Amino acid sequence: MPNRTIAPPIKDAIDYKITLKPYTKFLLLNGAPVYYINDGAEEVAMIDFVFDAGNSFENKNAIAAATNHLIKNGTKNKNAFEITEYFEYYGAYLNRKCGNETASITLHCLSKHLKELLPVIRELIIESIFPESELEIFKQNSIQRLSVDLLKCDFVASRLIDEYLYGAKHPYGKVSNKEDIEAIKREELVSFYENYYLKSRCRIFSAGKLPADFEQLLETQFGDLALNNEVITATHKRDLAIQKKYFINNDEKGVQGAIRIGRPFPNRKHPDFKKTVVLNTLFGGYFGSRLMGNIREEKGYTYGIHSYLENHIQESSWVISTEAGKEVCEATIEEVYKEMKLIRDEPVNDEELLLVKNYMMGLNLGHIDGPFEVISRWKSLILNDLDENYFYDSIRVIKEVTSEELQELANKYLQPEDFYELLVI
Repeated sequence: MPNRTIAPPIKDAIDYKITLKPYTKFLLLNGAPVYYINDGAEEVAMIDFVFDAGNSFENKNAIAAATNHLIKNGTKNKNAFEITEYFEYYGAYLNRKCGNETASITLHCLSKHLKELLPVIRELIIESIFPESELEIFKQNSIQRLSVDLLKCDFVASRLIDEYLYGAKHPYGKVSNKEDIEAIKREELVSFYENYYLKSRCRIFSAGKLPADFEQLLETQFGDLALNNEVITATHKRDLAIQKKYFINNDEKGVQGAIRIGRPFPNRKHPDFKKTVVLNTLFGGYFGSRLMGNIREEKGYTYGIHSYLENHIQESSWVISTEAGKEVCEATIEEVYKEMKLIRDEPVNDEELLLVKNYMMGLNLGHIDGPFEVISRWKSLILNDLDENYFYDSIRVIKEVTSEELQELANKYLQPEDFYELLVI
């Protein structure tokens, strides 16, 4: 019988051995790969159809996102209401998401209902018709939402910093305006759909307590579709803005300004990336970071400030993001650069580094807690053309990186002259 008056010993998270549960992989008859984790205590399932159909493939702004959104809004046999009602009847949730390289259709449901729901997913993939009436509703809603968002300094700052860091024509930097949305035509959606959904490259990810005939269910519904075509991804060259500092007057009545400070950075295959993730966490990547401790806790300039490495496949950027009162925006920017100098000039002490390492190890433990989280981690690796060695090497780096190595990286990458600075008030 344990003595409840004595607290159990505290064990550092970095002492834990993290194991990434392997997936099962099989190929449909058409060659499309399926990756799944059959695990979990509850009778629930998730299945994610990931198409190479992001905005990197569009020839005109907003077409990829509009196609992905409207793929659920009408087929040859069902209208938008009937499709929504069908999934709601089974207590299921169907989501669509369009990113830079990929677009997805994701289903969450009770495992026992997969047999009834997968045929409708098939119907969306091969029989969507993009009704003109639904397109008009989409345009109206999108323009209304955009008009509201453009009043928000934070939204404007997020759009503009990407344009400065990648270029207005780069998939990572381009944005959609009212004119782009108004110019969308139904035939453009149909064309994009035919090229990147009907004749697609699709990778399927699934997790949960899956039925015994799961593989056969997928084969029956999707094995005869053209889901394994070769899709050529265009290589887009980063077109950095010439000017480094920008000031935008967006809302004269507003009381806050939005700040973005960012620089180009290589993608996750670069040899410095894994160690820089640790440096970023220390600098501004969690609630106990240097930026939070100074600018929020000590100065009280902001409710929150964070830095992050953007998760793009081809290229990345390192960005610091916050909102602050108009009267302290300039001071906030100065403090960011002061923290950069401190981390360049003074090695982090052992106690702070251990805290960061424990936080990051705990975060990784949480990211593999359950089948949905595990398949999400595998999905990120697979879509970035990485394997389990990358995962385990990342864990090793967290455990072994030294303060000297972080200081060296800080002197290499945290130089103010390399950063673009944007203030929107």
